[in-house]
Parts: sequence; structure tokens; C-alpha cells
Amino acid sequence: MAQALGYVTKTETGGYEGMLATMSLKKRIRILPNARKESDAQPDFRVYTEDRVEIGGGWNRVGKVSGNEYVSLTFSAPEFGPSKIYANLGRAAGQDDPDVMAILWNPRD
Repeated sequence: MAQALGYVTKTETGGYEGMLATMSLKKRIRILPNARKESDAQPDFRVYTEDRVEIGGGWNRVGKVSGNEYVSLTFSAPEFGPSKIYANLGRAAGQDDPDVMAILWNPRD
């Protein structure tokens, strides 16, 4: 079952701003378009904390079944230990504003 690690709001510049919260981390984050992307291996977005520390990246994806576009996120920081956290931006439950997205994490069993 997917769990929300935070919520972000789409900005006028095509990025997102909001909060990422785990048991050990609560930070305001910005997900900014990667203006220097040169290949598909590089992220479409870079994720920064409020103090400008880069903690991840995001890639534009299209759902195989739904055909809907979404952003796939990867977070990596010492606070997370040796593992990366994989999440997706998805529609926030009960939210009518299409610019508000949840950071959805689906932990492995």
C-alpha cells in the first residue's frame, strides 16, 4: 500500500515545492526542472532541500496501462542509510487542486 511521504505544489516554473517527511527527516524541498539535461540517463528534475542540498532526481514517465504522465523520484541522503527511496508524484487523496501532488512511496514487503 502506497504511503505519502509528503506533499508538493506545482510552481509557475514547472517545478514543485513542498514538504518531505520521514521518521528522521522533515524538510522543505524543491523539485526543479533540470535545465542542463543532456541525456535520457540524467534526471528531468533535481530535488533540493531548503538549504540547497541535492537529495535526488525525478524522471518524467508514462504509465504502461493508464497512459498517464507522472514523475518518478529517487531520493538518496545519509539520513536514509545505504538504500535509496523510490517514489512517484501522484494525485493527493481527497485533493481537488490538480497542482497539489503527494510523494507516494510503495515500500517493498
